[in-house]
Amino acid sequence: MAGTDPNGPVQLLELLDAGVLAMLEDLVVQSGWNQTGDDWRVFGRYGGISVVRDSGDRIVASGAMLPMGAALQGGTVAWISMILVTPARRGQGLGRAVFEDSLRRAQALGHLPMLDATPQGEPLYRKFGFEPVWRLTRWRRGAVAARAPAPGPEVADLAALAALDAQALGFRRAGLLGELAGRPDSRCVRHAAAIGVVRAGRIAHQIGPVLAADEAHAAELVERMASGVEGPMMIDAADDSAGFGLALAAMGFERQRTFTRMALVGPGQRLPQGDQRLIHAVAGPEFA
Repeated sequence: MAGTDPNGPVQLLELLDAGVLAMLEDLVVQSGWNQTGDDWRVFGRYGGISVVRDSGDRIVASGAMLPMGAALQGGTVAWISMILVTPARRGQGLGRAVFEDSLRRAQALGHLPMLDATPQGEPLYRKFGFEPVWRLTRWRRGAVAARAPAPGPEVADLAALAALDAQALGFRRAGLLGELAGRPDSRCVRHAAAIGVVRAGRIAHQIGPVLAADEAHAAELVERMASGVEGPMMIDAADDSAGFGLALAAMGFERQRTFTRMALVGPGQRLPQGDQRLIHAVAGPEFA
């Protein structure tokens, strides 16, 4: 037990069995999010999941904390995400409670906390001292009629992806990228000067990260990833990559929502210094 809220104790999950996983997946369904059971397993295996249960022992709120690798200039980063509350229990302080618990654990381990905030969550995170770093937009393309795929991108070397990803973000996360790209329904691919991952989600394929030296190559990679896929697709693109956004619109993607990447830099800590120009799309707000 790591903390309390007005409705009951916040608990750190110790076992992610089938019953617990089903309740967490139901939280995702009720919130309309795209994460899968495999995503929850990543948090359970490498980080921690804080929950609140109701009187019937059912999980009604969640929050996750996932340590990343070391920043290139020293220090470590932890990602906070999956702040979910069942609709019937919203407005009761549960989301704040699981967030506070995740934040406390990240700070207790000496990590620099980071997250991608929705517009609704950003005011809360600002109260805790989080500051904006840069902004993202989620783009979504609906299902399309079957068509001949464009020439496919090459299968990429995961080591090459991890190296460019660390250069872009300023911290390492090779283990996480290996988890995401190594799934049977995922691909780590490259096209010319661009490299990225596409994976299946609960309601749509998720494209990201997409890393490239320029917007044109990033757009060409996404076009090849998307061609031949009939189902919906999502991509969370950096707003600074304006030309990339125009290319997504031309491919049939539409703006859905915004996120703000935020960080809480404590005493003696420094914000990771990466080459943001390489980032055209992120892995997703749950994974950075």
